[in-house]
Amino acid sequence: MKFIYASLVLLSTALTGSAMANEPLEIFWEDLVPEGHVAVDTRNNSSSHEGSEQNWVQPNLDAPVVQKYNGKTVSLPGFVVPLEGDNESITEFLLVPYFGACIHVPPPPPNQIVHVTMKNGVPIDSLYDAIVVTGVMQAESWSGEIAKTGYKIAGVGVAPFEL
Repeated sequence: MKFIYASLVLLSTALTGSAMANEPLEIFWEDLVPEGHVAVDTRNNSSSHEGSEQNWVQPNLDAPVVQKYNGKTVSLPGFVVPLEGDNESITEFLLVPYFGACIHVPPPPPNQIVHVTMKNGVPIDSLYDAIVVTGVMQAESWSGEIAKTGYKIAGVGVAPFEL
């Protein structure tokens, strides 16, 4: 079996010129914030969900994004905030860095939210569990009722997040 796998890697290298050509770049949320930019952490907000929205810290809606992942296949862990789908699968969702983001106001800044579309949909067994999304990323904004994003991913795969 190892021989067959090694042969496939060699064939892939010969066809693409690089053994890593099809491997997604593994990125994390801090990679989506430009170097030197300080992001406001909206999780430590002292506001009450029963009080006035005036106490909430608004995220910087013009938060800068990183351009170097444009057109690259990446894998990014996070949590799902469903937007479109049915009880079997979802086709559109927000990927956020921590559970409850965008559901509990305020949302993270746009450079910490990714709008994901999955052409054929994907089942999400539990919205409480972290996942890893793989797909082609663009530094492109999207706006909806609950958040504004700084990035989009055309998803090709989803897997459970494992440490």
